[in-house]
Amino acid sequence: MTTLIWSCFGFILGSIPFSVWLGYLVLHKDIRAYGDGNPGAANVLRAGGKAIGIVAIFLDYAKGAVPVAMAAFVGELSGWKMVPVTLAPVFGHAFSPFLAFRGGKAIAASFGVWTGLTLWQGPVLMGLSLGLFYMIQDNDGWSVVLGMTTTLLILMVRHADSYLLAAMLGNVAIVAWKHRRELGRGMHRRPYLRRRTHVDG
Repeated sequence: MTTLIWSCFGFILGSIPFSVWLGYLVLHKDIRAYGDGNPGAANVLRAGGKAIGIVAIFLDYAKGAVPVAMAAFVGELSGWKMVPVTLAPVFGHAFSPFLAFRGGKAIAASFGVWTGLTLWQGPVLMGLSLGLFYMIQDNDGWSVVLGMTTTLLILMVRHADSYLLAAMLGNVAIVAWKHRRELGRGMHRRPYLRRRTHVDG
């Protein structure tokens, strides 16, 4: 019952569309009219600039970190009980009932939940892995999915607890579904890598 309560709390908090609301309240814009139409922090950045974009990123990050950290440190949950609690904010962000279940891509929320679950270890691994793939190819969807999959593989090699592997696998599945259109377009090397290959050849 405690796990269910914390999972519901995480889902509700994760589903709050802070980025969309910031767009309406502060920018007087629908951020879904920008970029790829995603109701997430990246389009707040596009619509309103760095300052409001940073606020949106922090809020999306916090709605992942706060419920997971509270479940662990206040609710004293651990092990497999943390798996649904970890996935709930990500699922809520990705399929928000406030947006007719058409939520965001859950990247910032994913960094948040792994901060709440592992403090710095998970976010650092994810950040380094995602950064590597962002550098070598220009399909953001593939960068995210490959980066998170690499994080999962690193956890496996390091013999992380099985509940952490399950949580990351579920997280990868949600993020991959939200990026399914980008994944369908295939991977493409960054332009500077293509130019260098051509010159070297």
